Amino acid sequence: MNVMIMGCGRVGEQLSYLLLNEGHQVTVIDMNPLALARLGPDFKGRKVVGIGFDQELLIRAGIERADAFAATSSSDNANIIAARIARNHFRVPRVVARLYDPRRAEIYQRLGLLTISSTTWGAERIRELLTHSDLDPILTFGSGEVCLLTLETPYHLIGKMAKHLAVAGESQVIAITRQGHAFIPVSGTELQQGDMLHLAVLASGMERIKEFLGVGEGSFI
Repeated sequence: MNVMIMGCGRVGEQLSYLLLNEGHQVTVIDMNPLALARLGPDFKGRKVVGIGFDQELLIRAGIERADAFAATSSSDNANIIAARIARNHFRVPRVVARLYDPRRAEIYQRLGLLTISSTTWGAERIRELLTHSDLDPILTFGSGEVCLLTLETPYHLIGKMAKHLAVAGESQVIAITRQGHAFIPVSGTELQQGDMLHLAVLASGMERIKEFLGVGEGSFI
């Protein structure tokens, strides 16, 4: 995949190396030559000095051949302008803009732009670690609204059905690993000792899961 990254701060730098290590072609744009210099002499991608939303510069950088564009600079405004140009003018198939101000995310999503708010994601992740350490999510989706949990079947759930962990729109067993083999359960699947349960859970429903597993008081079955 041919990826163009605007902004060579810490996020842009790390992203560029992650993509290069996966075998992608990477072009990094930054108006500060010193920022690009931090990539080091061993950087295998292309470095372009200039303003990341200048259309002529983008053309020279090869945006017309790009499969993906990431706007990761320290300016929300610059990121959104560059992302809109990449998506609407140059028709880049995959465009993501980093945002610092999460209040802007909904506005830009209505414009059809995919955004990542590091502020929101970081706050949600810290909240999870502080309040749900007994059920630490192994992965989150969106800005932390949905969590993926993996846990061994508690003793009091052995013999229960997978459907007993399902709450519409809040939690669902999406897979079970049994004796080293994973499968997707149906509502009548019976939970066995040693099963590893993989659940998708709304962050707002974590308290109910804690209660069900005996971490808190009460139960919802």
